[in-house]
Amino acid sequence: MNRRDFLKVSTSASGGLMLALNLPGCASVQTGYEEETGEWKANAWLELTTEGDVTFTLDRVEMGQGTYTGLTTLIAEELDVRPETIQVRFAPVAPEYRNPLIGLQLTGGSTSMAAGWQPLREAGASARWMLVMAAARVWRVEPAECSTQDGYVKHPNGLDSMPYLKLVELANREVIRGDVPLKPRAQWKYIGQQVGSRLDAEAKSTGTAVYGIDVELPGMVYAAMTRSPRYGGKALRFNRDRIRAMPGVVDAFVTERGVAVVADRYWRARKAQAALDVEWDFTDAIALSNEDVFEHYRRATNDDPGENERVEGDVEGVTANAEVLVEAEYEQPYLAHAAMEPMNATAWYRKDMMEVWAPTQAPDLGRIAAARHTDLSPDQVTVHTTFLGGGFGRRLTQDFVEEAALVAYQVKVPVKLIWSREEDTRHGFFRPAMLHRMTGSLSGGQLTGWDHQIAGPQVLDWYVRNAAPAQYPWAPKFLYSTLGRVGLLVEGIATPKDISAIEGAVGYPYNVPNIRVRHTHTDPGVPITWWRSVGYSHNGFAVETFMDELADKAGEDPLDFRLRMLAEEPRHRRVLERAAELADWRQPPPEGRARGVALFKSFGTYVAQVVEAGIEHGEIRVYKVVCSVDCGQVVNPAIVEDQMTGGILFGLSAALYGDITFDNGEVRQSNFHDYRILQMHQTPEMVVDIINSEESPTGVGEPGVPPVIPALGNALFALTGRRQRKLPLKA
Repeated sequence: MNRRDFLKVSTSASGGLMLALNLPGCASVQTGYEEETGEWKANAWLELTTEGDVTFTLDRVEMGQGTYTGLTTLIAEELDVRPETIQVRFAPVAPEYRNPLIGLQLTGGSTSMAAGWQPLREAGASARWMLVMAAARVWRVEPAECSTQDGYVKHPNGLDSMPYLKLVELANREVIRGDVPLKPRAQWKYIGQQVGSRLDAEAKSTGTAVYGIDVELPGMVYAAMTRSPRYGGKALRFNRDRIRAMPGVVDAFVTERGVAVVADRYWRARKAQAALDVEWDFTDAIALSNEDVFEHYRRATNDDPGENERVEGDVEGVTANAEVLVEAEYEQPYLAHAAMEPMNATAWYRKDMMEVWAPTQAPDLGRIAAARHTDLSPDQVTVHTTFLGGGFGRRLTQDFVEEAALVAYQVKVPVKLIWSREEDTRHGFFRPAMLHRMTGSLSGGQLTGWDHQIAGPQVLDWYVRNAAPAQYPWAPKFLYSTLGRVGLLVEGIATPKDISAIEGAVGYPYNVPNIRVRHTHTDPGVPITWWRSVGYSHNGFAVETFMDELADKAGEDPLDFRLRMLAEEPRHRRVLERAAELADWRQPPPEGRARGVALFKSFGTYVAQVVEAGIEHGEIRVYKVVCSVDCGQVVNPAIVEDQMTGGILFGLSAALYGDITFDNGEVRQSNFHDYRILQMHQTPEMVVDIINSEESPTGVGEPGVPPVIPALGNALFALTGRRQRKLPLKA
């Protein structure tokens, strides 16, 4: 058959080369060629058209961490097209898009690149290989003799080529048998290269990127929710007649969390909300202070030695016989997320269905939350994910989606619900306050024993105990374990064991012969959720501050003390030595300044940081932070640097100002004036050193946070001789 006859037959509706498309991961996402539109959906992530368009379905949300660019780069590399030519759209809710490392369709845990590294490259490579096979069949040559370049398949003669758009329909009729080879590292053009700007930069710079707060629908109304000033309180009644008589008010009613006011304009809803007079029932509400929380923790640690999470050697024996025994207790407060875009969602209920537009990190869970107060099942809810104006773990909790859906179900028109900054600060879910009791045994200048007791709640366990069973009683298939420690089963998907209280602590890397890490599980009832770097954030402060205390008691340089116990940890040693070298650790700092060091591995990534700090006019001043990071194979160096510097600034804000305080169950803070974040004029010089590695990529969104907090505290100790064991740090 010659080329002309081949094309005639293969492009006819009843052609003889209609081969079944058989790619993994496409059970519920329809794939194949659409004759009417000229679109070929090669697999769950990739679509090509006869017009030359290439569309990537992004199965992770973009909240500033760079998935939009990084994951698209993986597709571009293997498909052999320029990343900027690929159109990106956010994925619908479907099993194919569930995070294989978590078991749910959500973005968190710094897993996006690690989870997408293999399947997305395979998706791009599979599509490219099918295009090559189609071209080879036309040319009557072996596919292995062909090559590709920038959206073209090239003939073995080096002269002829065929654009992908001409091969779209033919490629659909090819079938791949066996594994598709991925490009060798030596042939990479985009992975590991700092090519161009971020792909979402133009949309964000020009205001065309659609965030949740930007969503507009025909006939949309606006809702404001007044929540109990104390968590657990319930609204009994309010001045409904007066509120409903106000201009533009559509409805006002009591909900599970408070009182909802709905109006035709946002400010009319807020004005009516300000006129509310609510009578609250605080029978089941919390009435504690932060002092109460830590007293609760101390009683718990005295009564319960905790569950052993790691035991090596004989800690009690070396403790009893230690030449020097060092003991310390560390406190970390509740922390808010303070995302730039406050919580919001838009919902539209119609018979037998609901649509939700939301800046959510977990569309899988968003469907479940939206269905809670309706006559729908999650399968009848469609979640449209938007850009997110920051997440940091706060948008894993779906209370804002649930509230919008509840109001939409009541009023039966599209509803946008927006939290104010004050509501976000006072009624959100927080990083848990934690208490750490540490004991170290020194003999002959050697660290012989390490005992770390952690007191506080676990995030998933908190949901199981306090939220989940009451929230979703309608769904027998939505099962709950009795304890978060053994994981949660969501619609038949088993999530990992909850290690949010102990992560980082059980991974203590130093070579000490006797180690014990234990967790005393106790829950004072404050609503908590995941916060950027989760348990690594509080364990990093406790572990690396205590390591400095032990080095001081041993009379040894903090860097040398650590290095001596990392002989069997080459990746830890490398980042630590590199950070110290770049920070001139061996040279004295400028007068009035001191340096502190910290090392921590989180989400598979090794990070060492050296902070240079001082005190000016009675306030702590951070001058410089040197960060060395080993995150395996780097896809985009600029994004890694961005995430490390962003994590450093996030961590410094927490170290210097982060503190959510309760007074009789009410949060005192309300906005950025009393829940401060680092300002531009306070931004230190930052140096980010990326270790060249061929290991599989690991997370970068969160690992920059944990080391900077203890590194700053250690610098202040070197400067003042005063050890701070409670956050936030003071001058």
